[in-house]
Amino acid sequence: MSGEYRQYLFPHDHPRLAEVRGLDPYAYGEFSRRPGTFTGGLVEGWTPLYRNEFRGVTEDGTLREGLYPLTPAEPGEEAPVEAMVAAARELLAVLDDDARKKISFAVDSVEWQTWANPEFLQFDTGLRLEFQPAEVREKALALMRASLSPEGYDLAHGMMLINGFLGEVVDLPTVLNQFSYNIALYGEPDPVAPWGWQLYGHHCAVNCLVVAGRMVLSPVFLGAEPNEIDAGPHAGLRAFDDRIALGRQVMDTLPEAQRRAATVYRQMVDPAMPPGRVHPGDERHLAGAFQDNRVIPLEGVRVTDMPPAARDLVMAIIDRFCALLPRGPRAARMREVGAHLDDTWFSWIGGHHPGDVFYYRIQSPVVIAELDHHRGVFLDHDTPQPFHVHTVLRTPHGNDYGRAWVRHWQENR
Repeated sequence: MSGEYRQYLFPHDHPRLAEVRGLDPYAYGEFSRRPGTFTGGLVEGWTPLYRNEFRGVTEDGTLREGLYPLTPAEPGEEAPVEAMVAAARELLAVLDDDARKKISFAVDSVEWQTWANPEFLQFDTGLRLEFQPAEVREKALALMRASLSPEGYDLAHGMMLINGFLGEVVDLPTVLNQFSYNIALYGEPDPVAPWGWQLYGHHCAVNCLVVAGRMVLSPVFLGAEPNEIDAGPHAGLRAFDDRIALGRQVMDTLPEAQRRAATVYRQMVDPAMPPGRVHPGDERHLAGAFQDNRVIPLEGVRVTDMPPAARDLVMAIIDRFCALLPRGPRAARMREVGAHLDDTWFSWIGGHHPGDVFYYRIQSPVVIAELDHHRGVFLDHDTPQPFHVHTVLRTPHGNDYGRAWVRHWQENR
């Protein structure tokens, strides 16, 4: 139901809003680090993780070798590298020397791993777009547009627009606006050698790397609170309806025994969950920010054991998660996922009837896709609601940020 979130708006003078109203991102970042606070606890837990040597997400702690050979792109599956290089160079050209230095990192730099999805600024990696001239902002968006599919650009940019809309609704424009995002470049823009870009901020984080015509787009975090814009010039914009509907359709299509097997917990916060299964910030999703080396065991139902109709729906979900990719790299990615379908699992938490909130995860050696309904952050609800959604996409076993391909390139050039 459109506008359902409005019944959960805090009063304008509520401390949740009033305490931070008017703070700039840096002051709010310091405010959020206070020891003993909810956000301070998140920062304390996340900060050490990015310094760990990158290995990749696995299901059992053991990396599988040989999953990501750096072979030439198949005809028709090439990334739009020429347009990306041109857009990146145009962005660099409008920066002064200090800004070019601040935005630029080595292609295998640990700073890749500083991205985060909360609204508070934990790491100030790259350039903060809200403090850049309009020309720089437009060139940054142009790089995104050159790299992503038209649909993918609209989706990622839509998260930024929804963030700005939320800031207007709760009157926190200095904390939540459509340019509350950092952008960074990794490596030198080049037609062949590895390089990439990163944009991150509240509810939108995209990490993109290209090398030898191939593209990796992960980790990707897209979320929205609320998952719609119901007023103003962008009214009608909605997010994640397809991913939500497809998840329910999978559960509706499964035989009862498989539906029970897929449902690892019946409640979103279930007494049967082990300690820590619901994280204070991430809630149920497991592969979010700073979880680059996490062990995530397989759960639920093997996809190849499902009826063909359910199996097709799972692949449709993965395709929706991969929709940010341009057509060629998207085809390559779906072919890669399909090659591991016999080792792909689907799991579920919560209900699956209309109006129910839930979490699901699709996991294989080469993909993790998660969707989770969350409780309120800037809206006043303590239980998950359908209009606050988080989604995560990962390339496990070491090729997040294209790291496996970069390592192959460095070892064989």
